[in-house]
Amino acid sequence: MKDALKPKHYEIMRSKFPDYIQAVETLGKAVRDAGPLDEKTLLLVQLGAACATHSEGSVLSHARRAMAAGASLDEINHALMGLTSTIGFPTVAAAISWVRKNLEND
Repeated sequence: MKDALKPKHYEIMRSKFPDYIQAVETLGKAVRDAGPLDEKTLLLVQLGAACATHSEGSVLSHARRAMAAGASLDEINHALMGLTSTIGFPTVAAAISWVRKNLEND
């Protein structure tokens, strides 16, 4: 993950727990390299999981990273809307609002 996309809290954790963060980053690379999905698609899948767990920080992180990998805001929103019948409208609407408030003006 590019440093500019990493939240401040992540950087704090990296300075306090460097071995742990290195292991997390190594796992992330292993997952990306393990299969046929391109980076953008894999990040959209992870965005869906972040939404399902009601994690605002993770939704924003994965949305930013997906955009850096070439996803548009329309693709981000469509990926989130696709979850409605599985996780419910309120959860999806919350995630879309987080993206709108934080990323639409980037």
